[in-house]
Amino acid sequence: MSFTLLPAVDVADGAAVRLVQGEAGTETGYGEALEAALTWQRDGAEWIHLVDLDAAFGRGSNAELLAEVVGRLDVKVELSGGIRDDASLDRALSTGAARLNLGTAALEQPQWCAKVLAEHGDRIAIGLDVKLIDGRRRVASRGWTADGGDLWETLARLDADGAARYVVTDVSKDGTLTGPNVELLTEVANATSAPVVASGGISEVADLVRLAEVAASGVNIEGSIIGKALYAGRFTLPEALEAVRKVG
Repeated sequence: MSFTLLPAVDVADGAAVRLVQGEAGTETGYGEALEAALTWQRDGAEWIHLVDLDAAFGRGSNAELLAEVVGRLDVKVELSGGIRDDASLDRALSTGAARLNLGTAALEQPQWCAKVLAEHGDRIAIGLDVKLIDGRRRVASRGWTADGGDLWETLARLDADGAARYVVTDVSKDGTLTGPNVELLTEVANATSAPVVASGGISEVADLVRLAEVAASGVNIEGSIIGKALYAGRFTLPEALEAVRKVG
């Protein structure tokens, strides 16, 4: 069993930042995006989760910078943020990123999303950013500012369209260093045959070990994105990689 760790590089106005619960205006800066990505590569990452926050929020684009980052890395990149039409899809594909993450478009443009899934298969992941509203699990779109519908209905539709992978984020956990929502991740993983990548809330190595143990028990969670905890120095990437290697 291989549990993959994906250090995150979220880019806003050209810099690496982290948000709290996905809210614009809560950014904490962490320097140059390229240097952050190269640091995680040097520390042993096999994947980088690279996000254009400005594109996700519809307030601009860091496309040229993200293309440069992908081009400078020797590891695989999962590219996310603002991929909503043929032009932005083609631009993202042209970077050479190993995988693209569709978010808003998967919710608001189901026919286009189905076409992209049919054409590009495993190179496409679907981001499901989940909020609990009136006791029900809902997905969020537009940089987490809009309601995108019922989680389970959305998941069933995307499964039928051939989604190969989901990146699942509990928005209330993201950037809070309060631990992942294992219950949500397990529920989603049990509701689909596609693998799930966890996102949001990682605060310590023990969180990653717990997710890896759940995965080793047979739940189809294949990895986790790590963001603020790495930047805040809660642990190092080599420490995390070594800990999850020992599981299973």
